[in-house]
Amino acid sequence: MLVAAVVLTGCALGSVERPAEKTADRVGSHGATGDRGMGAQPYRRWGLTAPLPPAPQPAARPPADRTAGPAIPPVVRHIRTPDKVVFLTYDDGAEKDPRFVDMVRELRLPVSMFLTDSVVGPGYGHFARLRSVGASIQNHTLDHPALRGLPYAGQRAEICGQQNKLNARFGIRPRLFRPPYGLYDTTTLRAAADCGISAVVLWRASMEGELTFTRGESRLRAGDIVSVASGEAAALTLVERTARLLREVRGRGLTVGKLEDYL
Repeated sequence: MLVAAVVLTGCALGSVERPAEKTADRVGSHGATGDRGMGAQPYRRWGLTAPLPPAPQPAARPPADRTAGPAIPPVVRHIRTPDKVVFLTYDDGAEKDPRFVDMVRELRLPVSMFLTDSVVGPGYGHFARLRSVGASIQNHTLDHPALRGLPYAGQRAEICGQQNKLNARFGIRPRLFRPPYGLYDTTTLRAAADCGISAVVLWRASMEGELTFTRGESRLRAGDIVSVASGEAAALTLVERTARLLREVRGRGLTVGKLEDYL
């Protein structure tokens, strides 16, 4: 059972006590312990007892009006939607496990990767593979500073600089941005708008060793954005944390939606 607690962020401020690993969480390239030989059913390979329901097709949104210049982007941690979906987001890019690429491909997970250039380093090829199997690539700054309180020029350099890096690597300019540690101010929003960002994405739930919540009910709800912490010093691997999270999603009668379709 996942234990809920209140935390401030999912990206390096503070820590969450990590549980001892359980047999059910040991998921590898051959599936969960005791479940080998089940490769014909991908969900079993990744420690799930049943497949995730298919995500619904969200209602079409009207195009944004850009005639008045860049609009200040909204800050979102939860999306109001009647659809029974949650959104899986991953920060930094520190953990580059090839098994995670397999997991995203086999389970068709529409995950969103918020990348920091100085953390990804020479590992952009890993994220190109993730993108090729359905993951989206989004902006998490060049160097992962706490932006709140920094001057406009510094904040703009961090956000626009990563836009340029991602454009050079992937030929894209992301619409979504996550400020490191979830810290931002009005200057951040202005800089983000000037860099072409349409939404600043925070989170209501965070997954490290346990599922924790920043506010509201201590359980997953439809529309929740979940931040899965970087793999640095984590007790469970990225695949194991994701499998544990997916079991909770499935148990709540929810599935995983594509964040970019709702913002």
